Amino acid sequence: MSMPKGGNAPVDAGAVRIELSWRTGSGVPDVDASALLLSGGKVRDDGDFVFYNQPVHASGAVRHEGKRAEHGTGADTLSVDLATVEPAVERVIIAASAEGGTFGQVPGLSVRVLDAAAGDELVRFDSQDATVETAFVLGELYRRQGGWKFRAVGQGYDSGLAGLATDYGISVDDPGTTPAAPAHDASQGQPGASTPAPPAHGTGAPAPAPVRLSKVTLTKEAPAVSLTKQGGTSGAMRVNLNWQTRPAPSGSGWGRKLSRALAGPAALDLDLCALYELTDGSKGVVQALGNAFGSLDAPPYIHLDGDDRTGAVAAGENLTVNLDHQRLIKRILFFVTIYEGARSFADLNATVTLTPQRGAPVDFSLDECTVPSNVCALALLINTGSDLVVQREARYLVPERGFSPQRTVDQAYGWGMRWAPGRK
Repeated sequence: MSMPKGGNAPVDAGAVRIELSWRTGSGVPDVDASALLLSGGKVRDDGDFVFYNQPVHASGAVRHEGKRAEHGTGADTLSVDLATVEPAVERVIIAASAEGGTFGQVPGLSVRVLDAAAGDELVRFDSQDATVETAFVLGELYRRQGGWKFRAVGQGYDSGLAGLATDYGISVDDPGTTPAAPAHDASQGQPGASTPAPPAHGTGAPAPAPVRLSKVTLTKEAPAVSLTKQGGTSGAMRVNLNWQTRPAPSGSGWGRKLSRALAGPAALDLDLCALYELTDGSKGVVQALGNAFGSLDAPPYIHLDGDDRTGAVAAGENLTVNLDHQRLIKRILFFVTIYEGARSFADLNATVTLTPQRGAPVDFSLDECTVPSNVCALALLINTGSDLVVQREARYLVPERGFSPQRTVDQAYGWGMRWAPGRK
């Protein structure tokens, strides 16, 4: 049952998942979840802000787990390990921001608090009176008599995520981030509606760089972005793949059979890989097979992290590209293969995020897979000589009989390499 605005309820769980959901459709803005850890009414420093560009709190207690979309519904998830939240943190604010519109255009917005272990819904709040707001404090977890409770807040801002963040003491590098009063206040006396107390710093350490709120989302209509224009052509660029499995659909046919394969005895294991070509003509692959993990400080200037089987956004599959050597890189194709646990990408929801050390992060979601594919070309990084461009591919490929997934990608993109069986 949904609680009313201003209502509160105990949270009887050691760890919870906070799930924001809304109905998607034409003209509906994208929604992003975030969390702020407060002490004395404000954050202690910018590290107390957990969101898409800063997905894990230093304590590990709060994480941004990532998005999924299915059956006309979008969702973004946070996790909070209440048992390990630092004693100085009195409240954890649960917020949302709308990109490309207002919350008056977002139907069915709600926040649910779930028991992370059992999956049971503990409390729920449905937001029903949004108009011009572009950011919302939907609720908060707060300490009370040695335990935790959740309060439905419903406080909106017309100044976006930047306005909400600066109101709680976050310094951001985006222009036009002067703190603004809420556009739509909750019931009288709710936390966050009054002027908060000064931030509880006290470490004496130099202030960190301002938080970057900007991001670039690639779509079919706008599939490419220039890293050069974004200022992201140096330092380490992290490439992350995370995923979740969707519930198996009803009906029959090969799609249903492949859905059942996802629930087989083997854990779903996806491998993030990269084909590279350097300006000197040398080519190769970075992948877990054959322990070809690459190197950051020597050719190919690409390194693959360890193998992950969870798909969690904080971990997932990760590659790093050393863009300090970008003049030696001609092109890189990032792709993913299914190593075990499924025969196809059917019923898989995956997101790719490229995070340059400088410049805005670039992300995109994979389209629904409608073919029996076990390999997907994700994105191309292309050096034209005057520009460094990221191009969304999101292309599911179907191997011919006797072809490996790697050879299939090679053939589709004309890399011209020789392939031999490998293991990891």
